[in-house]
Amino acid sequence: MVELKNEKIAVPIVLFAGILWSFGPLVVRYMNDPHMVPWQYIFGRGLTIFIILNLYLYFEEGINFYKNYKKVGKSGLVGGIGLGIAMISFIYSITNTTAAITLLCLAAMPFFTALLAFLFLKEKISLNVWISMIIATVGIIIMAVGNTEKNSLIGFVFGLTSSIGFSIFSVTLRWRKETPKFTTVAVAGLFCFVIATIMILANNQTFFATSYNSAMFSLHGIIVCLGLILYSIGSKAIQAAELTLLSLTEVIGGIFWVWLPLFGINEIPSTNTIVGGFFLFVSLIYYSLMVYYRSCSRFVIHLNLYDRWLYTIWQFSNW
Repeated sequence: MVELKNEKIAVPIVLFAGILWSFGPLVVRYMNDPHMVPWQYIFGRGLTIFIILNLYLYFEEGINFYKNYKKVGKSGLVGGIGLGIAMISFIYSITNTTAAITLLCLAAMPFFTALLAFLFLKEKISLNVWISMIIATVGIIIMAVGNTEKNSLIGFVFGLTSSIGFSIFSVTLRWRKETPKFTTVAVAGLFCFVIATIMILANNQTFFATSYNSAMFSLHGIIVCLGLILYSIGSKAIQAAELTLLSLTEVIGGIFWVWLPLFGINEIPSTNTIVGGFFLFVSLIYYSLMVYYRSCSRFVIHLNLYDRWLYTIWQFSNW
């Protein structure tokens, strides 16, 4: 993988990745009757992700790239399935509710990740994270109250399911750090491809809808892959807290594009969505700032220890 250590270059790269991902909901809105062809969408997107990531791995690692699949293990398999479920849930969410609801549900992912890590990896949750999770929960409840209609509620539930699926993927990477990230995502693409194939055959449907919709499916898959590659390259030089804040460009951009009259969608979030989203943003910003200040305080502690160590050496040298 390309190694990038310059933060000034990494920040715009990660921002661009978020902007790329933010066009996903707009692409879905441009599809012809996307709620009628969810499995064709999942088939096309899964196949595109699987092909592009394998090509990327081939150019990065050469002919032996396939050996990464031997390193996937149980963690990679669970993570790939979790990510696959997230991808499937995404299309069912965004075709049953507004883009704002779907994206704001995904914005709660850091807190689901922390909770799953606490339950399965026995990682401790700090007081600041608990506070952030409580604020986020208030926001989610407010959004749920404003989405009591059947279809909208289904979209909201699938949005949360998608967020949990992404969190499972994140936790499995921490469960076993040797798990190859890109290969796990390729497994997710393969999972979507296989499940979609089964469902299409079971329902006696065609694998490809119209050529226009098929192009949209592939376009979304390309956007996801390019964003993932750029995000992974840029993340090497940026702190986790800053990454959390930078990733909000996907949520803000996604809501903005479907609202912007220029694109002809004119999707306006409800009052409950705006208020609930505000609580989610507050929780994320609070969480990110706490992580940032904690990392700064650790740096100061290490610096003080280093100063004391130098002072001790100086004392001995003058003894």
